[in-house]
Amino acid sequence: MTSFRISPAVADAFPDTLIAVVTAAGLRGGEPWPATTAALEDLEARLADGVWQPADESDPRIEAWHTAYRSFGTNPRRIRPSVDALGRRLAKRGTLPRINPAVDSYNAVSVRHGLPAGAFDLDHVTGDIGIRHADGSETFTPLGEPGTTENPRPGEIVYADATDVLTRHWNHRDAHRTRVTEASTRVAFVLETVAATRDGHLLKAAAEDLQALLQPHCEQSTVHYLSPAHPDATV
Repeated sequence: MTSFRISPAVADAFPDTLIAVVTAAGLRGGEPWPATTAALEDLEARLADGVWQPADESDPRIEAWHTAYRSFGTNPRRIRPSVDALGRRLAKRGTLPRINPAVDSYNAVSVRHGLPAGAFDLDHVTGDIGIRHADGSETFTPLGEPGTTENPRPGEIVYADATDVLTRHWNHRDAHRTRVTEASTRVAFVLETVAATRDGHLLKAAAEDLQALLQPHCEQSTVHYLSPAHPDATV
């Protein structure tokens, strides 16, 4: 079992935070996921037809994350929140990346709802996961760069387990060690907002959409919600 916990300091700094943790056990990433393929193609077709655009930094959902990033010392136009970067890529290229079905699923849900999303292979997590401010002593190995070691700045918000940092700048980039691959069978997906009063209903709809994509391809799926009032969940 793995516990997720929002630290008291993060809860105090971001009192309107809501995080959905969607789990999948017995995940089968090597088989076709037709609903995920259709979701990606639908977004790309709607973009091409001019009837939909991904949220950009003028959207309140993205603006809230830019404000959050600035508050802990990160320039969000240089180091962008994940949903902002993904939406910009989609708008520029007209397509979303195809990584593997599980990752493709949360990417589709992320851009559709304008909310950051990520995932951790729980079989490669050590201990529990905290959403907290970095103290400057931690290490981080970026996704796709197994030979690189970074040190988050003190005050930067990170996800971290007992070994090292799993995401930098809250949701900008994931770590290599806990990346989700086709071989991953036990995964925790996260969807986030720092404006739950306004966007909590969107987060819950996004969690339902993601779970619907996952359930045909796993043995069990659950959804837990973290907030300052309920900062802990065990998955």
